[in-house]
Amino acid sequence: MIKLNNKYKAIIYIILSAFSFAFMNLFVRLSGDIPSLQKSFFRNLVALIFASAILLKNKSEFKWKNGNLKYLIMRSAFGTVGIVCNFYAIDHIPLSDASILNKMSPFFVIIFSLIILKERLTFMQGTAVLIAFIGAMFIIKPSFANIDVLPSLVGLMGGMGAGIAYTMVRILGNRKENGSFIVFFFSAFSCIATLPFLIFSFQPMEWWQVLMLLGAGLAATGGQFGITAAYCNAPAREISVYDYSQIIFATLLGFIFLGELPDIYSIIGYVIICAMAVLMFFYNKRRACAPDSR
Repeated sequence: MIKLNNKYKAIIYIILSAFSFAFMNLFVRLSGDIPSLQKSFFRNLVALIFASAILLKNKSEFKWKNGNLKYLIMRSAFGTVGIVCNFYAIDHIPLSDASILNKMSPFFVIIFSLIILKERLTFMQGTAVLIAFIGAMFIIKPSFANIDVLPSLVGLMGGMGAGIAYTMVRILGNRKENGSFIVFFFSAFSCIATLPFLIFSFQPMEWWQVLMLLGAGLAATGGQFGITAAYCNAPAREISVYDYSQIIFATLLGFIFLGELPDIYSIIGYVIICAMAVLMFFYNKRRACAPDSR
């Protein structure tokens, strides 16, 4: 049997995660006109059940390691903001646009790794982040005539929330926190945070809407375990480019199930952002082979 090293395992995990999250976005859109916070609750409730079952099966403690609580709370708080913003964007702009804006998260990871982890930001990394944001502007198309500006900006905020959350996941991975417990804590935190809204502003759902949200929850669970396992096995700078496979999945699903086709400006934005992600991948790979190079 071929034994994969941690990096190749992380690549497999992150591609499976991207595939799962693309289906999650589709199910969220198909669930119809339901408040984003309500969708977020049911999405995380399913993940909570699965994470609890895995912890029980493995006879793991429902307890964090010493010193990890603050990172778990930050991962969960910013992750919850990221999900709600992403769901709002999914409901108001094309699926592929919402997906690529959420996939700005690796560039936010670079920014917050500089701020939080004090990792050195090179000229190439800074340039790639700047150009990626220019690509995001092609998708957002900021103007008073564009009614999609607000949901697009909210989608970008979702990417920022996810970027901070994944930075925390990387810290927790380095501190040997149980990946299943990270998912459990995040899912429980998110459910508790959105529960008050659900109690006071619950919108009744049809059976098919419940079915779609269960599907979103199952897909999100797969995606969450995948992304957590990926970032626990390898640094974001080495694997984040593979997360962009979600754009391919999302574009195909949007066309097949929703009849959506991105406009030329959005396509330009996709190309710019994905090109910067690929550039960063090869740049980081070259640096890893020649650590003393500048």
